[in-house]
Amino acid sequence: MGFCFFNNVAVAARLLQTRLRLQRILIVDWDVHHGNGTQQMFYEDPRVLYVSLHRHDDGNFFPGTGAAGECGAGPGLGYTVNIPWPGHPPLADAEYLAAFRTIVMPIAKEYGPEIVLVSCGFDAAAGHPAPMGGYRVSAACFAHMTRDLMTLAGGRVVLSLEGGYDLAAMCDCAQECVRALLGEPGAAPAPDELRRPPAPHAQAALAAALAVHAPHWPALRRHAPLLALSALDAAAGVPDCDAADTAAAMATLSMHHPAALR
Repeated sequence: MGFCFFNNVAVAARLLQTRLRLQRILIVDWDVHHGNGTQQMFYEDPRVLYVSLHRHDDGNFFPGTGAAGECGAGPGLGYTVNIPWPGHPPLADAEYLAAFRTIVMPIAKEYGPEIVLVSCGFDAAAGHPAPMGGYRVSAACFAHMTRDLMTLAGGRVVLSLEGGYDLAAMCDCAQECVRALLGEPGAAPAPDELRRPPAPHAQAALAAALAVHAPHWPALRRHAPLLALSALDAAAGVPDCDAADTAAAMATLSMHHPAALR
């Protein structure tokens, strides 16, 4: 739905179910618009975990769906995870990194997917005007999220290019994500973004999603204390976080930005 004639990722997921008999497929949708068609297709299907980060504006941003309370139904209850962002202030790396460390990755690890499909829209990238998103996510942040997802499913991650309307931004983001898929090092997000905690409105959106999904995903409870922290403060450690995860986060965030850890 939305701006698409065919939902590439949803069709791929269904084929993986029918032809390869996969039982745990993770779809991560970071296009700035909610994937209403993907959500509808798998809303009652626990074999697909659908996670969407999108601008929502309390339902006033196209397509208007994707509130935190839309979390699946029947046997699929808890397997639709919406992180509905506010429009203002313009969100950037700090908010997306917070979403990944507090919600996306904890749920994904608990789920244990056999493959990860990414609805890889770049319309949340810096360079898009407000009517098309207006966010400021960097190419380095998209690559960081890609590397996080590559720790799942034995590295079986597929990025499917979707939204994006600024050609320069799309080229930069695609290049960094492909570099991540190839296992090549890349730049870390800017030090200011690593030091900055999520904006208050974004923290509220994350808290709402946590409240909805904590009953379904116990792993979320121990990551809730990270919600209001900057990426660097979160990586520095919360006692009940996994030591290996903390070490990996510190290493990734410090790539090409040694000054960021001072």
